[in-house]
This record gives sequence, C-alpha cells and structure tokens, in this order.
Amino acid sequence: MKKYVLILLALCCTALTACSGDQGKQQLETAQFEEKQNNREHAVKLYEEVVAKYPGSPNAKTAQERLNALKGGK
Repeated sequence: MKKYVLILLALCCTALTACSGDQGKQQLETAQFEEKQNNREHAVKLYEEVVAKYPGSPNAKTAQERLNALKGGK
C-alpha cells in the first residue's frame, strides 16, 4: 500500500510540474524524497527524467549530481 501511495504522490507532483514555472522542481523534490525513503531505483528514474525533460536548468544540474552520486556509489 505504501508503494502505491508513493507512486500516486510522484504522479501528482509530476502533473503539478507542468503548471510550474520552476522547471522540474516538483519532480526533483519527489526524487529526493524517494531517495530518502531508500527507494533508490525510483529516485534514479525520476532524476533521469528531470535531466531529460529540463536540460540546462538548475534542477537538471542538481538531478545529474545526484545521479552521479547514486550511480558512483554502487
């Protein structure tokens, strides 16, 4: 059940991102939340989406830094 709630939260945040002027902020925050919840696989997916959808943005830079840390830590 917890997993479904987290997925729903991620989807809601992704939907809100489309309305936000700060590109990828909500999705980045969701990825950070997932990372703190030790859901590394989902966090990586969300970080990758931020980098792909908003290249050159400050949030994409932060997401890429987290990806490097997570993938380097394996």
